[in-house]
Amino acid sequence: MMRFLQRLGKSLMLPVACLPIGGILMGIGYWIDPSGWGANSLLALLLIKAGGILIDNMAILFALGVAVGMSKDQEGTSALAAIISWLTVQTMLGTAVVQLIIGADAVVDPAFAKINNQFIGILCGLIAAGCYNRFYKTKMPDFLSFFAGRRFVPIMTVVTTLIICIPLYFVWPVVYNFLVWVGESILSLGAVGAGIYGFLNRLLIPVGLHHALNSVFWFDVAGISDIGKFWGSVEGGVLGQTGMYQAGFFPVMMFGLPGAAFAMLHTAKPEKKKVAAGILMSAALCSFFTGVTEPLEFSFMFLAPGLYFAHALLTGISVALVAALPIRAGFQFSAGFVDWFLSFKAPFAQNPILLIPIGLAFFVIYYVVFRVLITKFNIQTPGREEDDSSAEMDIQLSNDDFTGMARIILEGVGGPENVTSVDNCITRLRLEVKDRLLVDEKKIKSAGVAGIVRPGKTSVQVVIGPKVQFVADEFKKMVK
Repeated sequence: MMRFLQRLGKSLMLPVACLPIGGILMGIGYWIDPSGWGANSLLALLLIKAGGILIDNMAILFALGVAVGMSKDQEGTSALAAIISWLTVQTMLGTAVVQLIIGADAVVDPAFAKINNQFIGILCGLIAAGCYNRFYKTKMPDFLSFFAGRRFVPIMTVVTTLIICIPLYFVWPVVYNFLVWVGESILSLGAVGAGIYGFLNRLLIPVGLHHALNSVFWFDVAGISDIGKFWGSVEGGVLGQTGMYQAGFFPVMMFGLPGAAFAMLHTAKPEKKKVAAGILMSAALCSFFTGVTEPLEFSFMFLAPGLYFAHALLTGISVALVAALPIRAGFQFSAGFVDWFLSFKAPFAQNPILLIPIGLAFFVIYYVVFRVLITKFNIQTPGREEDDSSAEMDIQLSNDDFTGMARIILEGVGGPENVTSVDNCITRLRLEVKDRLLVDEKKIKSAGVAGIVRPGKTSVQVVIGPKVQFVADEFKKMVK
């Protein structure tokens, strides 16, 4: 299971790397025009819409990333299948079709308006990858040969997704509405309830169900409307109370998560720090400045679920602590620096400046907790993957005949018929084979590789060095 989660986490790294720039563009646009969100400034409008292209379509990016990353040879057909699966779910479980199913006079469950979330994106990516891995070599009779092989994958993806939509039609509303009920049940618990909400809010982000709780506390499902009341757009705000379900997120998003990012960077392997810094520091800036945390959270939530649980727990503590203090701040976009600065002018703001010392304390707490957990349990955060060593990064191939090297390695693993999966990391060609007894290590080493690792019965990792991508490309052509 852990291996599956780590592979899933790596598959999400490519789309996650695209998100920070989107969040920063939106934050700048929102700062330029905080009240109109582009209505009063053409530049703000362009920035907000440009950033929204990525942030608003995060679920689709996840579907594509998971489909390609989890497929056997990272072939583009799996990405096409992911889009098909996504469109199928959005159509069949969208409010328009559900309305036709239940009748024009019936009320569509609000859960179906939230079907376009990250969980569904990841699910569609897994469906597409599963169909690709199962059907990309399917053979057909001559009269159906056009639909054989990879062309058969989108067809089976549609069929599989339609089948999965049947239980989702019944299960999704139950889960969604259960969380709404949970949210309504903790309203009377004061600061403790706010902390429980903060904990569940983060814990549910990987499956996209945090929207259910947000609708209870931030909007009008239960009459709280914490965001609307805080900014004065909804009547009924109470000084000292309104904003308690928002203020505690600022220390986490502005300071806590950046502290976690620094801990992950400082514990990364020396040869991988530059790569890790590119992902972690841009995501940390995005979290601090705009409050868009997904680029940072998705960089480790599947690679290190234990760390993510600690993050959710610390978020709950922060929200509960701030709710118990005479501190109130709010946001219209998210709990980043932009909204914190603008919340000073809100009618129900209360001591928002005190969020800075609390945030600095949470920076230290996050840094220490993450660093201790990462080093004590050797958690595979970005830059700490065990696939490569510093010695492997220094390997220099004496002969850059990548085609010849790939041919010899393929012969050494028993030929294309014995290869079930081809992948590569920074220095290693990672293969899965049908019959491990057909693997001839002596033959593989004759290709001039630096070493061979056998982590599992059917797994073979060939240590090549930083130029492994060129060998992998040639190897994949030969396997096909």
